[in-house]
Amino acid sequence: MKTVILAGGFGTRLSEYTDDIPKPMVPVGGIPMLSHIMGIYAHYGQKDFVLALGYKADYVKSYFLNYYTLHSDFSIDMATGEKSTINRSIIDWKVTLMDTGLNTMTGGRLKRLKPLLKYETFMCTYGDGVSDIDITKLIEFHHSHGKLVTMTLARPSARFGVVETAENNAVKAFREKPADSEGWVNSGFFVMEPGFLDYIADDTTVLEREPLERAAKDGQLMAYHHEGFWKCMDMKKDVMDLNKMWDSNAAPWRLGAKS
Repeated sequence: MKTVILAGGFGTRLSEYTDDIPKPMVPVGGIPMLSHIMGIYAHYGQKDFVLALGYKADYVKSYFLNYYTLHSDFSIDMATGEKSTINRSIIDWKVTLMDTGLNTMTGGRLKRLKPLLKYETFMCTYGDGVSDIDITKLIEFHHSHGKLVTMTLARPSARFGVVETAENNAVKAFREKPADSEGWVNSGFFVMEPGFLDYIADDTTVLEREPLERAAKDGQLMAYHHEGFWKCMDMKKDVMDLNKMWDSNAAPWRLGAKS
């Protein structure tokens, strides 16, 4: 089953990083966010990826094209250019890199991939969110209901702590970023049938608007509630939080990320 990762946006709220690199390549623990996400799927045996690129697509292409050179020790004969690898860490992922346009919206990126996706059920997620979701259970849920789309819902941590005070302004209780304070949100981690692509008009279509709204109206959109960890890398603080989790060996999504 193919897994599409939407990795073409500008990432303007992370301009500290994205002026130089695309958002999915922002490092967490020295590893691109994109690789963390792919590692989640690969852990569950889903290793056929399609990357929908746009902004700084050449950066992502170069990373994968030169992956083994960058992550191996090697000797090179400077006279002949002949190279021999000394240590090489093999990953058995298939990665298809598709430039889906600089200004194409999320739905439009999927639509452009229709020739690759029209044959079977596929998965789709964003290039900025990690989770400890069980991908196998997600797929089983999707096949159980027979609808076109399954959307994973999660409870994000609040951006601010919750404080309860008494009449005299004494703090009665303080809860740091309760995970249930903002309700359920779309966390990505979709499973889709090819027929859903017909809901997408063109490059200007935003996936989260008309296509998913129409699918819901038609009774073709089902929710998979994930009670565990999920976090989106949206701002600089998110990058710092994710790095802290990873560096302290407290990353719930730490399944199969590759450097």
